Amino acid sequence: MPLTILVADDDLGTRLSIGDYLEAAGYLVVLAENGRDALTLVEKYHPHLIVTDITMPQMDGYEFVRQVRQNPALRLLPVIFLTARTDMHDRIRGYQLGCDVYLPKPFELQELGAVVRNLLERLQMIEMEWRSRSLEVTAQPVSSAASLKPTTSPLLPAPSLTQREHEVLRLLADGLPNTQIGDRLHLSPRTIEKYVSNLLRKTDTNNRAELVRFAMDHHLVD
Repeated sequence: MPLTILVADDDLGTRLSIGDYLEAAGYLVVLAENGRDALTLVEKYHPHLIVTDITMPQMDGYEFVRQVRQNPALRLLPVIFLTARTDMHDRIRGYQLGCDVYLPKPFELQELGAVVRNLLERLQMIEMEWRSRSLEVTAQPVSSAASLKPTTSPLLPAPSLTQREHEVLRLLADGLPNTQIGDRLHLSPRTIEKYVSNLLRKTDTNNRAELVRFAMDHHLVD
């Protein structure tokens, strides 16, 4: 499933050019012409990243981001301010409200695309670390008596995997290298390697061949 990006800008040409560029890069894009509409779309689509102008009718970008950040579940949501308001005080206010990157207009679509990809990769790495630590905390220790009992099945139980881990595992089973997996999922090879390492740890396997065999034995891939 592609990652969703919300683009809010009162200029139609800007909205469409950004939307077309990001859709061509493989993202799902939703568009809003003001902060009020954007706030409604956040609740409806739960985007993975926001690109927003500041000067917009009905609700400006500052107020839009302020209301987004009031939701504890959205405090890590990446936000890019894309605006002609480049005064130092404007930038400071933007960062204080919780934006991650402040890009001035006019801008290059390639630079915006690089920033989007970097922020999404960082967010996914943070989520991976959080899930990994949560699993470690909630994992039940095995008693010494239980460890001496013979197992009734030659298979270890299948681990709990995230949707993105399932996607990486499926492409690994197809024999794709990290670079091609990254292209398919719009992630860098470094991020893919992080997912692979996480999968090896969760499945207690030593290499990709063992990982794929484990996945097939436990019906984690078709």
